[in-house]
Amino acid sequence: MKGVMQVRTIASLVVIAVVVAGCGGGAKKAPQGPPPLAVDVSHVTQSTIATSITLDGQVAPLQESTLSTPESGTVSAVYVNEGDRVGKGELLAKLDDAQLRAQLAATVATVQQSQARLQGSNVAAPIASQQYSSAVTTAEQAVQQAKNRVATDEAALKNATLVYQSNQQLVAQGYVAQTAMAQARSNYVAAIQELNNARQAVPAAQAVVTTAQSNTRNSGVDQATISANKAALAQAQANVSLLQTQIAQTALYAPFAGVVTQRLLDPGAFAGPNAPIVRLSQLDTVYVNANVPDEALAYVHAGTPAHFTSQSLPGKRFSGVISDVNATPTTGTLSYRARIRQANPGNVLRGGMLVSLVVEKQRHAKTTVVPRTALFTSDSGSNVYTVVDGKAKMLPVTVGLETDTLAELHGNGVNVGTVVITTRPDALQDGSVVAVAGAPAREPAAK
Repeated sequence: MKGVMQVRTIASLVVIAVVVAGCGGGAKKAPQGPPPLAVDVSHVTQSTIATSITLDGQVAPLQESTLSTPESGTVSAVYVNEGDRVGKGELLAKLDDAQLRAQLAATVATVQQSQARLQGSNVAAPIASQQYSSAVTTAEQAVQQAKNRVATDEAALKNATLVYQSNQQLVAQGYVAQTAMAQARSNYVAAIQELNNARQAVPAAQAVVTTAQSNTRNSGVDQATISANKAALAQAQANVSLLQTQIAQTALYAPFAGVVTQRLLDPGAFAGPNAPIVRLSQLDTVYVNANVPDEALAYVHAGTPAHFTSQSLPGKRFSGVISDVNATPTTGTLSYRARIRQANPGNVLRGGMLVSLVVEKQRHAKTTVVPRTALFTSDSGSNVYTVVDGKAKMLPVTVGLETDTLAELHGNGVNVGTVVITTRPDALQDGSVVAVAGAPAREPAAK
């Protein structure tokens, strides 16, 4: 019995020795390697990728005017306050026009006086002209009468001469009495005197004709008087129109519908000519102006879609279309002003607001894209790491469009669904053992 127990003890020791020896041999066959590198991964997807340019811009009212009047005077009323919405043609402010209205009343009286003078000269001119014509006719008749009288007196003188000469012969022969001779001589002398008087009357009558004819030239003077009266009336009427215009210009009206953004004068203040009184901005529609550098002009033109945001309006994104691009650069720069004409319901966009305007450059639809962080560059070019059997594998790729977050890739082994590493530890190399974050640990392969 004692011998059997010794045999069993020896056998147990042999088994233990064998097991220990076996265990020691196994440790030599499975040496420990470096630990796996933790990485994040993503997948190659098919999507649309677009590149864009971002431009600094600013909101400006569609129309904006600082309103004033060309007249000077005391401000009698301002009917609006800042923030008021007004319609086109609405009265905004008024200057005191009392002095201008007094001048207008005096000028209207001058017009009435000028009208009376013109009417009087128009009535008198034809009457005077008729009188001038009548005087010429009467004077010409007097000349003719004087000439007729000369002819008559010449005939009378001829007859008196014949009688007188005949009596001279007859008195010497005693056939005619001395008294008859004296009478014939008296008649002869009287006839000479009458003829002389008649001849002197002719030039006097002709002088009257000349005077009457010269008086007809007064018709031209009368017409000149009429013309002068017309000119005086026209000037007075023009002065009335001028004063009426000046009175109208003491009222300030809104040239377009908008919002009052400044009230610069109050009632009682004196406003000189063109002194600013109210500032009016049209904000129902606004311009979004942006500066386009020369190198970006190929992508920005009328009709280009764009969108913009503003830090003043967090969470809001606005879309629009470029309406025009200026043909010349902004003074002192190589940038060109581009603008969007943007509807502005509720006046959400305010004048002077800064915006970031984004314009699309290129777009590729249905192309293979990966997160941009998966892309890296080596001496051989652009590459990505994929994971094959728990190890990193470097694949060369061709890069297309790139954005801040995505990259378009083309190359062998890059297909939709391919796993790519998006975070690369410094120690990561082609063939490195990796552990994908969030994936279960790999179990050793069965022996």
